[in-house]
Amino acid sequence: MAEFTVGERDFELDGRPVRLLSGALHYFRVHEGQWEHRLAMLRAMGLNCVETYVPWNLHEPEQGRHRDVEALGRFLDAAEAAGLWAIVRPGPYICAEWENGGLPHWLTGTLGTRVRTRDPEYLGHVERWFRRLLPQVVRREIGRGGPVIMVQVENEYGSYGSDQVYLGRLTELLRDLGVTVPMFTSDGPEDHMLTGGSVPGVLATANFGSGAREGFETLRRHRPDGPLMCMEFWCGWFGHWGAEPVVREPADAASALEEILRCGASVNIYMAHGGTNFGGWSGANRAGELHGGELRSIVTSYDYGAPVDEYGRPTEKFWLFRDILARHQEGGAPLPDVPAPPAALAGPVGAELVEWAPLGDVMDALGGPETERAVPPTFEELGVDRGVVRYRVEVPGPRPPYQLGVTGLRDRAVVYVDGARAGVLGGGPAEAGSYTALDGTVAGPAEVELWVESLGRVNYGPRLAEPKGITGGVLHERQYLHGVRARGLALDAFEDKALGRVPFRSPEEGAAGFFRGTFDVRGPGDAGLALPGWERGFVWVNGFCLGRYWSVGPQESLYVPGPLLREGANEVWVLELERSGDRRLTLG
Repeated sequence: MAEFTVGERDFELDGRPVRLLSGALHYFRVHEGQWEHRLAMLRAMGLNCVETYVPWNLHEPEQGRHRDVEALGRFLDAAEAAGLWAIVRPGPYICAEWENGGLPHWLTGTLGTRVRTRDPEYLGHVERWFRRLLPQVVRREIGRGGPVIMVQVENEYGSYGSDQVYLGRLTELLRDLGVTVPMFTSDGPEDHMLTGGSVPGVLATANFGSGAREGFETLRRHRPDGPLMCMEFWCGWFGHWGAEPVVREPADAASALEEILRCGASVNIYMAHGGTNFGGWSGANRAGELHGGELRSIVTSYDYGAPVDEYGRPTEKFWLFRDILARHQEGGAPLPDVPAPPAALAGPVGAELVEWAPLGDVMDALGGPETERAVPPTFEELGVDRGVVRYRVEVPGPRPPYQLGVTGLRDRAVVYVDGARAGVLGGGPAEAGSYTALDGTVAGPAEVELWVESLGRVNYGPRLAEPKGITGGVLHERQYLHGVRARGLALDAFEDKALGRVPFRSPEEGAAGFFRGTFDVRGPGDAGLALPGWERGFVWVNGFCLGRYWSVGPQESLYVPGPLLREGANEVWVLELERSGDRRLTLG
């Protein structure tokens, strides 16, 4: 069996210096049927290693209920079959522009800012999770004949905290649970980040998109010895709903990669292939993080401007990177041929949405139990991670018309008064006392419904662990309205076996609600699905949630992986939360 170690200046394999040419590819953002192709693309680009995070919340959606933890092991086996080493970043926090930074909603809903600290209750949850997860990693370490060569301790902790006791205990826990390969930390190349995030005796690495020489000089001030590595070379960037796309020119990214390698360093290209935030798992950021400014929800596509695009195709950046990496192959070995592009759908296909149910009927069929409380419960209190919550409250009467508003709204509410749509409220700043109100007034008595959707939990910075929903209250004039009934509708409730309870009928023009239709395929393959005229919601194909769409852009279509489609009849579902458009959709 081989031994991978951290030397005084180099990584070493059985005592021989090696350079890591790694690329990030997250198994949970790529359909499993496409892992083999995407990994082959990384190898053909000139990489010898793949890196992945592990999202705790995906695998433990409810406390004690685990879901396909073995997917990580299958991905590591696929990496080995592709001829790649593997770096695993198990968290427990991962950032990754992922919902809640990978932390489960049931954990942060209870502990709040006690997460990512030495807090005994938090560490107890981490230990239970790691005991379930780490066997997938440990049995695949290089010393046991597998591909895993390194494991990360936490993630960019210096951007968040300074609890060295916490980092030390995580390090000990990883060792106690069987990790024998080298461990590392990764942080921005700034003094306070490296001071807060590094662990004595554990390799420190740096994350940046340019300025390699200066970044490594800062790292060397903190760590005079050990191999240099950029653990996240940001070759592109992610996007937010309602914002302009972020574009990094291929030549600029290639120049920055060349600089890293000229420094004699190893590199992990972030992202080598970004993939897709399927299932509504996109995270979010706050503008002016410290002050809790406007929420910026991350789009469904995680293309990232990566050298291998969301559809698995090589980009101009791929070919530039391949030319550079070819010059750094061990022993001058030639690169493998570039795999053929994935199959595309044989031609455009029309899907007709012929069945519909209004949101209230869908909530009655698929929602959780309704609860009544003095003040509105949060998503976390209702056990909803991704989806919507319906709040219902009475305006007493008789009383004259006054302004109706909400304090502490996260994130977006469609408001109905006596069954008629009255407007849409945006979340605004993060503070619980922040106030947003409807245009116009409401007289009493009246029944008010607010359908609130979480647009993604914050994944980075001091606003991590924010609750979702109405975190303050509903007001009429300056008076709080008490006795709020609330019911959650989680995305995971939309399963084929459950839809028999939904009372479908013919669609109404422009209505919100849940739509169902079919389409026929001759020659399955990758496709895109656009929803012109539709406002905001989610799409499923053959029971698989493609993610969120939203008319504000910049993303205009959803990626449909070829392995989801089957020859002949296929099914599509659309959950529209505001206003529907043309009921005939096109895949192509």
